[in-house]
Amino acid sequence: MNQILFAGVIGLLLTLIGTPLLIKFLARKGYGQFIRDDGPREHHSKRGTPTMGGIAFILATLIAYALTKVITSHSPTVSGLLVLFLMAGMGLVGFLDDYIKIVKQRSLGLRAKAKMAGQLIVGIAFAVLALQFSDTRGQTPASTKLSFTQDFGWSVGPVIFVVWALFMILAMSNGVNLTDGLDGLATGASVMVFGAYVFIGTWQHGQSCGNPLTAGAACYEVRDPLDLAVVASALMGSCFGFLWWNTSPAKIFMGDTGSLALGGALAGLAICSRTELLIALLGGLFVLITMSVVIQVGSFKLTGKRVFKMAPLQHHFELKGWSEVLVVVRFWIIQGLCVAVGLGIFYTGWLAIK
Repeated sequence: MNQILFAGVIGLLLTLIGTPLLIKFLARKGYGQFIRDDGPREHHSKRGTPTMGGIAFILATLIAYALTKVITSHSPTVSGLLVLFLMAGMGLVGFLDDYIKIVKQRSLGLRAKAKMAGQLIVGIAFAVLALQFSDTRGQTPASTKLSFTQDFGWSVGPVIFVVWALFMILAMSNGVNLTDGLDGLATGASVMVFGAYVFIGTWQHGQSCGNPLTAGAACYEVRDPLDLAVVASALMGSCFGFLWWNTSPAKIFMGDTGSLALGGALAGLAICSRTELLIALLGGLFVLITMSVVIQVGSFKLTGKRVFKMAPLQHHFELKGWSEVLVVVRFWIIQGLCVAVGLGIFYTGWLAIK
């Protein structure tokens, strides 16, 4: 369990210390946020704030994981490395998008097809690799069965699994991206979900079918649950440190570099911990905000009318007169409730199989 503590603390310290250095570097280069003209007017004061801050917690997470393995003399696992690969790969796609926005002053960044292609390449590579590398018990990082609190039903086969994994990766990465519209909102919400996965990974490790003490009884068929908790802890600590600088008034924005990376990491943790459907509850705020966009677009195309003053949902409440800080805190409360409900269902699922 020392690994979990080391990963979280190292990630926290790295972003607390490293983020202001990144802020100075980005400011010196003139890599400031491009603000869309159709957004809330209050956001125009944020123009020029350094962006691409996701670089800070991506690097901090990778370094924290590596240092933890060196300090504790434990070897990396395939599951942990795959989640980190998905995080870094999606972050790279986001970085290219942010870079184009800044250098070419094009508010939409990468062309839609190019951005989608990058996400598909990273997502397919992760999904295919996650079905390889079986351990001595024949367990691979991912399963071709659907999962809620654990696997259920029949195998859907590798092809459908890849499609399902891609849907999850795209949904979570774009969900976090849509949520990243107010200072600290996406970062704080992500911290809570990563905290939940620290608990889930630790619990699954204690009740693992690979543990001689629990094998044969009710147990979890997850390949590397403890290392998934280590990755989640590194992410939680890194995001916590970043939040110090990202909270209102933000000194730096995570950009697509950060939001796509966080969404990829969440999807990877869900797939490798066999909690694929549970992530919809644990990350309930991301789902809610994504659905607000779907409803807004669908309503306008079908009826020509808008349901919300503006989508995503957080901007609707800004236009209703809520301050940015008020929206963020209340949305954090919603996210905290989603995590509490998700963990409660996870534990209830364990009691049901015990």
